[in-house]
Parts: sequence; structure tokens; C-alpha cells
Amino acid sequence: MPHFPSALNRLLEPLDGREMRRIVAHHDGDHGVGSGPRSWTCVRHLKALLFAQFSGLSSLRELCDGMAAQPGALYHLGLRLPRRSTLCDALGQRPSAVFRDICAGLLGQAQRAVRRDGASLIQLLDASPIMIRDPRSAWAEADPHTRGLKLHIGFDPRNSLLDWVDVTSPKVSDVKAARAVPITSGATYVYDKGYLDFGWWQSIHEAGAFFVSRLKTNTMRRDVVASDGQLEADILADNHLRIGHKAPRGKARNALYDTDLREVRVAREGKAPLVLITNDLTRPASEIAALYKERWQIELLFKWIKQNLKIKRFLGRNENAVKTQIYVALIAFILLRLFRNAIAPTANPKALLTRLKTALFAPFSLRNQTKPPPHRPQKHHSSQQLELAIP
Repeated sequence: MPHFPSALNRLLEPLDGREMRRIVAHHDGDHGVGSGPRSWTCVRHLKALLFAQFSGLSSLRELCDGMAAQPGALYHLGLRLPRRSTLCDALGQRPSAVFRDICAGLLGQAQRAVRRDGASLIQLLDASPIMIRDPRSAWAEADPHTRGLKLHIGFDPRNSLLDWVDVTSPKVSDVKAARAVPITSGATYVYDKGYLDFGWWQSIHEAGAFFVSRLKTNTMRRDVVASDGQLEADILADNHLRIGHKAPRGKARNALYDTDLREVRVAREGKAPLVLITNDLTRPASEIAALYKERWQIELLFKWIKQNLKIKRFLGRNENAVKTQIYVALIAFILLRLFRNAIAPTANPKALLTRLKTALFAPFSLRNQTKPPPHRPQKHHSSQQLELAIP
């Protein structure tokens, strides 16, 4: 009998088995697990957690029962029916770094598959807290606003792509996480005031990239020269200037001190004007304002991830289990993006995920038509023929 790949099979197709085995070997992720057909390896653990993400399951018991509902479909996925204790042990012992590196590899694969050649690279930067409310999770650190972890993301809104991700303690500042990411020449980085670091801004400038951010009200403005051209609608001012003191408060020299920058003031209804700062001296002021307005897309991304993926209620309590689940949720998001790009580029992501949840083990189709059932055969009348009357 021919095998027709299920929706889950097709979702998992981008996972490169050879690359995953290399990552697992690098971190010794399968130490003490074995390699037989019954061993619960990192790859099997990843596929099981992805099944939980796509199907919306929120506990280990639900995961076991969900997989037991279709035992015949597990063979082609390279899975077997696990016990709840096996899943619990794997969450605590399989290194989260394995799933972090698999996520990073998929990010590069998605960028090559989806990003359009010649399109300008816009990267929105932001971070969002992941709350850990369980008092038994004593490892969770806290800052003045939240207790748990912090999810850092670089997002390309034009292609709906994640550029990079990181999961840290909430005590790690947003700009410290961003500084660890290589700068791409020609890209435009858009971020809020949480990324104020003149040294990092100068690094972006020297790398041939651009930045657009908000300027704090107490920042020193120097050598202000107003633009000669006519201002566009909603643009109150377009100035060339330099910012900051040479050595603020006696500290290290301000690397951005001699760099020519640009200030764009944007009118807002019922609010104070929005003051933007950028090293892009050629784009129209209205485009600079539109770029910062586009930053709202990353806020919507965080909202979508938290509403549709399982990163609010966790399957384990220790730090390794929580980080593993967050990275698996991000892998699920990337796989969904690749699936959408290959199958239905114009489909709504929420509607696509809803369809997948109800048909993970069945062949996937976007057609809203079904083959009609066969008609009942009509009652056949006996043909007219001579009958002999035999007493």
C-alpha cells in the first residue's frame, strides 16, 4: 500500500537528520540513552515536543495520550509511544543547547528559502519576558519587572522571518544580547530606547549598516542644522546634528561624539512629538518615520507566539526543561513559516495552524472540497420475461 505523507511529516521535512545528529554529538546529548529502536533520543524528543506544540497539548499526559491515538502513524516519523516518566526525564536531561543550535540552523535555512534577493534588510529588535510563576522553580531570576526568562528576537517584518533569537535571564539587558549578534552591512536596525548604547550605535555605523531609534529627552544635542528642503506631512523637523558629551560623567570617551546623525521629529495626535535618531542621511524623513512605526510588528509577533505556541505553561520545572520548550516553540514557528512558504504563501498563519491541529496525522490539503460518497444502487426491476405456470 502506498504511503501518503501526513501533515506532520511535511512539517518536519526541513529538519536535516545529518545536521541534527552532528549537533547532538557535539553536545553529547544522547549520553546514556543508547541507539536502539526503543531509545528516546534528542531527535525523537524534539519530534514529540513539536507534535505537542502543533496540536496544542499542554501536559505530558496529554502528549502521551495524543500519540497513543495514532500509533500506526508514528513509524514513518521515527517515533515510538513514550511513557510519561520517559518524557519527564528527557526534559530534564537532554541539553537545551541541542535545541538552541537546531533552532539556529533552521533560521539560516529559512532565510535562504524565503528572503527575496535584492530586498533591503530591515531588522526589528526587541525583548519580551517569559513569566515563571511556579515558586518551586527556585532557579528563576528576577528583575524589577518580572521573574523567569527573557526572549530576545531580531525580526524581519518584510519577509516574516526571525533573524536571530536568544533566551537569557531577565537581568540581561536588551542591548547586551544585541551586541552579541554580528552586524550585517547594509541592514537597517530599528529598536526602542532600551537599546541606548552609543558605542554599539557607532559599531553599526562603522559596519556600513543603519539604525533608527528614539532619542531620550535628556540627550545632549550639538551642532544642530535644520534641513533646507520642504518638510513632508506630519514631519515637524528634519535636522542634522551630533549628540552626547565627549566623556559623559568622566567615563570612557563617547564613540559617537564626532559622527554626523539626523534627527526627525514626527507629530502624534494627542501626544508629544516622536523624536527619532538615525545615521541614515539620505532616506526621506517620512520613510524614517514609517520604519519606526513598523516596529509595532515585533510587538504583534510576541503576542502571536505567546497566544498560539506553548510557552506560558511548561511541561517541566527546571531551567533546562523550560528553555528546551521555548526553543522547540521557536522551531515550531520556523517550520510553520517554511511550510506556509512551500504550500500556501498567502494563507493566514492562524488559520493554517488551526487546520494543522485537526489533521496532523492525515494528508494535508487546503481544498474545501471532499469526494462525494457513492450513490446507493437503485433497486433493479426484474426484466420482463415469460413465466411457465407449472402446477
